[in-house]
Amino acid sequence: MEFSTSTKDQVVVYQLEGNLIGETDGINITESLSEFLDKGDKNFVIDLEGLQHINSSGLGVLITLLTKARKVGGEVVLANPSAYIKNLLLITKLNTIFKIHPNQEKALEAYKTA
Repeated sequence: MEFSTSTKDQVVVYQLEGNLIGETDGINITESLSEFLDKGDKNFVIDLEGLQHINSSGLGVLITLLTKARKVGGEVVLANPSAYIKNLLLITKLNTIFKIHPNQEKALEAYKTA
């Protein structure tokens, strides 16, 4: 799995590409988020548009990111989930824990109105 980051309106945006199917896939993104938190960034959008597959370990990575951000008063929201990932979030009831937006723009707007 690969990812890139950018900052828009004081929100860090992660673009995920490939498969998030194991803890080893998530180590780099977890470490990256920790570095942003250390710099004082607290709010994140995880753009799932390029994510092809995710399994239970990958979902665990997303939960870890959310937990780390919330511990410092921040938030992680998800954007652009495919129908497959939306269904997986629904089945696992993670749709009740994560704020999910249809695209990156809506996710960024949600921070402006919060």
